[in-house]
Amino acid sequence: MMDKNEIISKLKASEHSHIKVAIVDIDGVLRGKFMHREKFISALNSDFGFCSVVFGWDMNDLAYDNVDITGWHTGYGDMPAYIDPTTYRMIPWQDDMPFFLGDFNDGSSKDQNVCPRTLLKKILEEAISMGYQPAFSQEFEWFNFNETPQSQSPKTFKHLEPLTPGMFGYSILRISDNCPFFMDMLTMLESLRVPLEGLHTETGPGVLEAAIQYSDILEAADRAVLFKSAVKEIGKKHGIMASFMAKQTKELPGCSGHVHQSLWNADNTQNLFYDESREHGISELMEQFIAGQLHCLPEILPMFAPTVNSYKRLTEGAWAPTTLTWGIDNRTTALRIIPGNKKSTRIEHRVVGSDVNPYLAMAACLASGLYGIKNKLSLDTPLTKGNGYRDMGAGKLPTNLYEAAHSMKHSVLAKEMFGTTFVEHFTQTRLWEWRQFAEQVTDWETKRYFEII
Repeated sequence: MMDKNEIISKLKASEHSHIKVAIVDIDGVLRGKFMHREKFISALNSDFGFCSVVFGWDMNDLAYDNVDITGWHTGYGDMPAYIDPTTYRMIPWQDDMPFFLGDFNDGSSKDQNVCPRTLLKKILEEAISMGYQPAFSQEFEWFNFNETPQSQSPKTFKHLEPLTPGMFGYSILRISDNCPFFMDMLTMLESLRVPLEGLHTETGPGVLEAAIQYSDILEAADRAVLFKSAVKEIGKKHGIMASFMAKQTKELPGCSGHVHQSLWNADNTQNLFYDESREHGISELMEQFIAGQLHCLPEILPMFAPTVNSYKRLTEGAWAPTTLTWGIDNRTTALRIIPGNKKSTRIEHRVVGSDVNPYLAMAACLASGLYGIKNKLSLDTPLTKGNGYRDMGAGKLPTNLYEAAHSMKHSVLAKEMFGTTFVEHFTQTRLWEWRQFAEQVTDWETKRYFEII
């Protein structure tokens, strides 16, 4: 890892006069700009102003009318943003343009910050103070279409041409059919420091799945955010549009964003989730972590399922969970426990969808697991050995964004873990999202009521 002086020297020697800089908004969207090299170097040693509107509007740039952190009442002034030099990358499909991530963490008033990356750093600090090093990774499923923004616009998102036809999960044939796109993803993501553990076709027309290599949790979230944006940019080079919507159509399974997680000791030499002397190799610490995640899940669900569309994915028999369950290598449960050895034992959080903000999902995973450890929760929820959709003993997940956001908004537990300001801001943005949906007249309504009613 280069220090600041090495980075500055490298930037000054670069052929690029500008650097691309980005932060992540509440929806997980990269918001950024080009900065002149001299201004960037100055900001690297202090901070730079970033318009607070990035936390005052939704993913379609509509201004919230229900949040306090920024708005017309504040004048949408700048917030001090801080560049993280450890995120230095070069974008291989843009002539190795230098790129950095930033956030809004200046080390003060962290409980009052609504920045997703800052929130994750706060939870990480808590884990480290308890003697734990979280190792995380994320995997994504997503749809790909032979379309461009210009070609899909007159189609109004209907009758789009999928990258490949048919249901070709794990298909070597379909990988070969689109080899240039696959090879660009593999090589360019590797150059971007987003290494993939695996990449394959999933069931469904034009559906792919990628697993990102695990790392420390902050790097894992950075990689996940960059992965989604990079795939879209690489795809456009090939005339392909990538979509990370959680549910494209009711006829097909949704798209997941499963988070894999384990806790290691302070010097990263021991996986604390593994205990060979106990059943399935699951340590007592891991049991407490699982118990905490199940206990907290109904009250923090919007951090895993943040959009109206997210809840269309969480349906029975569609490879996404609906109940508060855990099981050993069981893909019908909310938490799939993957037993193995001292290196590989981990939890797969299967509630998470591909539309998620990775910083918020990983912060929620870690905070809820730590809650279980701090409170020494026992794993009272029985192990699910069969169909998790039928195991409702511990309860079911909220079924829509409105219900889930209200539950989190009034949750004492959520405010204890993430701070009152963040919970209030985040849940208000989710209730805004629900409002935008509720005001629309949908195709379903028109088809159902137009003539017959």
